[in-house]
Amino acid sequence: MAVQINPSILSADFARLADEAKAVEGADWLHVDVMDNHFVPNLTLGVPIVESLSRATETPLDCHLMIDDPDRWAPQYVEAGAGSVTFHVEAAAAPVRLAREIRAKGARASMALKPGTAIEPYEDLLPELDMLLIMTVEPGFGGQAFLDIMLPKIRRTRELISKHGLELWLQVDGGVSDATIERCAEAGADVFVAGSAVYGASDPAEAVRALRAKAEGTIATAGWACRH
Repeated sequence: MAVQINPSILSADFARLADEAKAVEGADWLHVDVMDNHFVPNLTLGVPIVESLSRATETPLDCHLMIDDPDRWAPQYVEAGAGSVTFHVEAAAAPVRLAREIRAKGARASMALKPGTAIEPYEDLLPELDMLLIMTVEPGFGGQAFLDIMLPKIRRTRELISKHGLELWLQVDGGVSDATIERCAEAGADVFVAGSAVYGASDPAEAVRALRAKAEGTIATAGWACRH
């Protein structure tokens, strides 16, 4: 299983986004949190910033849409340069149709679940996706503490992925740090969004490398990965 580390630009200096993107060019993806002050109580980046970032870095953009009406807006983020677009199932009117549209436009399609949203009702949707995001904090703000109660949900999701033999990435987002990444990896995650753990470090690139090493070490001996 290939570990992927996605630094969250939400924790970067917004006055220096191009420089902050370059500071983590050893990362797999740059995670871009899009919030609309409706689906979540915060307002952040939109399509024009994604367009600018896509020109400023070689690192592909992983856009996480915490917004109402993603059925309308998600395709625009693909057109703006995102290589992966995540919509929240709680906000999507037609998640299968939306995932197929994102894929048809050339990006990876991902679906996110809030902490209180169970995975089981969406088992049949998994083949339509390239990635599933399990939120390990309530979406809307960076810097929150990791919710350990999400670990069983990560395990259940990994079991469903294995049950159907899918090559589906399992991402976690929220409170991921050197103190929590191993627990996430052991539970079944292989893609890790890290905000303050990367951009709060004196050397963001080294923080990415350290997080990757911890996750890789754990996955190498994790039961779920050995069975894959």
